[in-house]
This record gives sequence, structure tokens and C-alpha cells, in this order.
Amino acid sequence: MAKQRMSKAEKSWIMYDVGNSALVLLATSIIPIYFKSLADGPALVAWSYGETIASLVVALLMPVLGSIADMRGMKKKFIVGTVATGVVATVALGLPTEPIAFLVIYIVSSVMLNSSMVFYDALLVDATSDERMDEISSQGYAWGYIGSVVPFVVCLAVVLMRDSLGLALQTAMQIAFVITAAWWVGFTIPMLRNVEQTHYKPLQERAVAKAVGGIGSTLKRIWADRQLRFFILSYFFYIDGVHTIIKLSTSYGSDLGIDGTQLVLALLVTQFVAFPSAIAYGKLGTRLGTKTMLQVGIAGYTFITFFAAFFLHTAAEFWFLAIMVGLFQGGIQALSRSEFGKLCPKDHANEYFGFFDIFGKYAAIMGTFIVGTMTALTGNGSLGVASLAVLFAIGFVFMARVPGAKQEA
Repeated sequence: MAKQRMSKAEKSWIMYDVGNSALVLLATSIIPIYFKSLADGPALVAWSYGETIASLVVALLMPVLGSIADMRGMKKKFIVGTVATGVVATVALGLPTEPIAFLVIYIVSSVMLNSSMVFYDALLVDATSDERMDEISSQGYAWGYIGSVVPFVVCLAVVLMRDSLGLALQTAMQIAFVITAAWWVGFTIPMLRNVEQTHYKPLQERAVAKAVGGIGSTLKRIWADRQLRFFILSYFFYIDGVHTIIKLSTSYGSDLGIDGTQLVLALLVTQFVAFPSAIAYGKLGTRLGTKTMLQVGIAGYTFITFFAAFFLHTAAEFWFLAIMVGLFQGGIQALSRSEFGKLCPKDHANEYFGFFDIFGKYAAIMGTFIVGTMTALTGNGSLGVASLAVLFAIGFVFMARVPGAKQEA
């Protein structure tokens, strides 16, 4: 059987992952290190709580905004609003010289990025079919990883060569933030032009009030569906651990005394490893089953957690850890997104993805709080990282209880 070529809508949908991933990569590498230079001391606790606040804001907003976005023509309007605000906040990150002011602006940028991703994820059901969701979702993550490297390398060169260029660190970071924001905008445009919202609810009066009132009903519908119930419970725990590792890796490594340049270059390797791994994960998910591959990913991240907590001391060990993360990161994210897209009702995709993205998609609430609190109480970041294994263990148990493939009505 001949392989089906991707449509313009599918390609354009994938391109948004390329655009927003530039900020994601910057936020997990250079930005925490820059924040540490502003804070002039250990930054893991403050950075952990900042990430927690950003995640909580998204968690409170998305069920309501997601329900409204399910209405006719609303998905792309919300994408335009969140991307525009996020781009402005990203450029503004180059202005503060005080750590608290910088953290506040970063929280705004992070909230807008994560919010736009909710609407983007929900647009997957409009861009492709159920049969192609695993492949298209995996392609999105894969090209997001490799595509984000292009602006990141430019930003990294500006920051590392700032002395030769006669630039202060703040000026170099200002240039990096502008480049990242421009990349985000450029790769958003094709999706806005070529992907149409084909699944929607009719426009309603008093949309906000009805959306707030409907949150309970949506949760009841999710809970009543046994397959969705156990899947979302599993996802709630394991993806929080995944994104905690993504968010705090450079801050943790920096506090261990690993050179900042080594940290950034190692995470760059993660992007290259994640590109083929995400595509391979999508193919294996189709062949072996999404559930099986998700369990493999959870087990892989459990190993990563213990290695980071008890064996990570040198730059070489951080490089090994970065490669391991690259093997599992894109796959577990992509298959989680596509599986949920197949399970949820298409005309309520945003509403359902609003809850889905509370538990993940660059949001880490429990994990960052656990790491920050354990580190503050014990003075040992390794104990905080080790505690993340509990999240993966619970996620694995719930995934094992997810029933087989959903039957067509």
C-alpha cells in the first residue's frame, strides 16, 4: 500500500510545532542559566515556584477558554491572541535587570505559550484523521525538535560570542529573545492560513458563563468513559514528571556546578536525538500499540530520574542523560497527544484538550513543587529529583488499567 502524502493542512499544522519549539528550547536551556546570573545565587527554588505559578494559571484558564474555543471559528482567534501576547512578553524578557521582574515577565510568556499549545493540540482533530493522528502528532514533535535548533544555534552563538561582538550579556540575550519571537511568529502564519476548524459547537450567548457551568459536566463525561478516565489519570502523573525534568534540568545541573556551556550543548544534542526517535515512536505505536509504547516511555523516564538523582555529577554524565531524554521525550509526548485526540469527541476537542493540557504540555505543577519544596527543606536537590519516581510509578499503574482500543459506536 502506497504511503499517503501529507496534506497542506497537516504540513501547516506541523509547522507551528517548529515555531513555538524555539521558545521551549530557549526556556529549558539558556533562560534558566540567565536567570541564575540575575539572581546571583542558587536559583532552583525560585525557578521551580515560577514554573509552578505559570502552570497553575494555565490550569485555571484552559477548561473555560477551551470550551469557548470549541465554538465555530474560535480556535484560531485564541491562537492569534495567545501568540501575539506571548511574542510581546518574549521580547520584553530582555528588559529587566532584577530577577523578580524577569520571572514575572517569563511567567506571562510561559502562560501564553502553553495556552496557545492547548488550542494548537485541539486543532489536530481538524488537520488530520484518526488513522493518521499518531504519525502527524509524532511528525509535529520531531520537526519541532530539529526546527527549533536553527534559531537556537544563532541565539547561542550570539550569547557565547558576545565578548568578541562587543556585547554585554543583557544585550546578547535581548537579541536572542527577538530572534526567538520572530521565529515563533513566522511559523504560526501557515497554520492560520491553511488549517480550518471543521469540528465545532454552534456559537452560544453567554459563552463564558456556560463554559464555567459546563466544566463539571465535562469532567463527569471524562470520568464516565473508563478508557478516558484511566488514560487521563495516568497522563496526569507521568507527564508532570516528564515536563518537570524538561523544565528544571539546566537549573539542576547549574546548581551541581556543571558549566553552563556544557549544559546548553548537551540539550542541543537532545534535540537531534529526539528528531528520529519521535518519528520512530509514532511508527512503533502504530505497530505495537500506543499503550505499550507509552509504558516503555514511562519506564525509560523512571531510569532517567534515578540516574539524575544519584549518578549525575559531571558534564559527561549530563550528556548521557540528555541523550536518554531525547530517546523518550518526543515519543511519549506525541503518542499521548494523538491517543487523547482519538479518544475525545471531535466537536468538544478544545474543551477536552483544556483538561488534557492542564496535566501536561510544558506544564509541570506537582513535579516542580515537589522538587522545589524537597530542595528547600533538605538542601539537597537530588532528593527532590528522586521523588519524581513516584509520579512515574503511579502513571505506569494507571496506564496498565487502560482498556483496549475504543470501539466505534
